[in-house]
Amino acid sequence: MLRLTKKADYSLIALRHFAARRAEQNAEVAVSAKEVADICGIPLPILSKLLQKLTKSGFLTAEYGTNGGYRLALDPGKISTLEVIRAIDGPIVLANCFTAGAFCGHSDKCTVKRPLRRIHDGILRLLESVSIQDMLQDEVAQASTDPSGSAPLHDSGPLQKLVAIDAIPKLDSLPALLERSSGKSLNV
Repeated sequence: MLRLTKKADYSLIALRHFAARRAEQNAEVAVSAKEVADICGIPLPILSKLLQKLTKSGFLTAEYGTNGGYRLALDPGKISTLEVIRAIDGPIVLANCFTAGAFCGHSDKCTVKRPLRRIHDGILRLLESVSIQDMLQDEVAQASTDPSGSAPLHDSGPLQKLVAIDAIPKLDSLPALLERSSGKSLNV
């Protein structure tokens, strides 16, 4: 299953919090790790290590002293989710055959490598296209959902289009997708 690690998830949540504080204060303000941990519900020891890693990766700067803390080092619109995930977890790999030097005993008969590569590349492009600023702006779109909280009243959030259910391929179309990419007929 393809999913974010808790560390990557916490890092995105923290960076989004820094972007929100920056927008609220309309200035570069230092935010303590404790504040982020308390407000975002992230365990402080884990968050502290992640903030250090995000600082080493250039997303945050650390300020020391009585009013110290962390602040964004970059504009939130220039920080992509892909960069953050890679900084925390390393490369994103959908299948082992996409890694350099990996061996798969099935590679000469594999009919899904090319379609999986396209899916992998699409996921990377999607993650690259969503910034921390987009995540911040999406909250505004979420706030404009119907009273049950299930459907947006308008399609204004930058992430709304990215996660539309209609964009997900149906399972019955998967064999056709695989046939087109491999050029072989599949009996499913």
